[in-house]
Amino acid sequence: MKVTELELTDVQGLPDDRRIPLQRVGIKNIRYPVTVLDKVKGTQQTVANINMYVNLPHHFKGTHISRFVEILNQYRREINVRTFADILSEMKRRLASQEAHLEVDFPYFIEKEAPVTSTPGLMEYICGLHGTLSDILDMKLLVRVPITTVCPCSKEISRYGAHNQRGEVRLEVRFKKFLWLEDVIAQVERAASSEVYSVLKRPDEKFVTEKAYERPMFVEDIVRSVYQGLRGLPEITWFSVEAENFESIHKHSAYAFTTWGKDPLKRF
Repeated sequence: MKVTELELTDVQGLPDDRRIPLQRVGIKNIRYPVTVLDKVKGTQQTVANINMYVNLPHHFKGTHISRFVEILNQYRREINVRTFADILSEMKRRLASQEAHLEVDFPYFIEKEAPVTSTPGLMEYICGLHGTLSDILDMKLLVRVPITTVCPCSKEISRYGAHNQRGEVRLEVRFKKFLWLEDVIAQVERAASSEVYSVLKRPDEKFVTEKAYERPMFVEDIVRSVYQGLRGLPEITWFSVEAENFESIHKHSAYAFTTWGKDPLKRF
């Protein structure tokens, strides 16, 4: 005999007598294909890692996990900055919640030519779009950019050369108008001793090494330079920027962090 869904007990919807509300319940780490806007090619297909949560009132035992995936399927290949608010609103409606959270993180590829030989290569950047919808909509663009730095202190005190290392700059940006990922990434790369490439021939390696040597940077310098560049973009209303150098002569990393603008979710 065929059993319909209406005949099965909705355990998640049963009452809970402990009267403890939960701030976030949902699904984590679901892999899903998404389409990202590409400044050069129009769009780019990639695979995102997605987290979806809602708040759970104290009187519900659990949430309905399958509904999260149903919403993803409903917006198949339309998960982008233009549909983000619609997805969050649908999560609130379908799951009878007052607050919804959506985090979409994905690899983004930009074709970069080597600086001297123009040899092409694909650079990967880890990017993301995180959003919360309660009584207001809060959305943030996230970008992680690999960089190269040369230590100013090492250059100053050493008889031969200076130690250098790869680092990473991590940004979170709130915005009032659409931002191209390429523009945000370029702002970061301009602040480094040198940007990173996927393919370098010998003439390119010479160029990159010498350029970095002439532009020594502490992590403090990186953060301040990125800060100056981002403040000049009128689309941005708030950002945080952090830089981490994976030191080549130390066991530890070097680190710096700051923010700019008013955080709409900060109460004090």
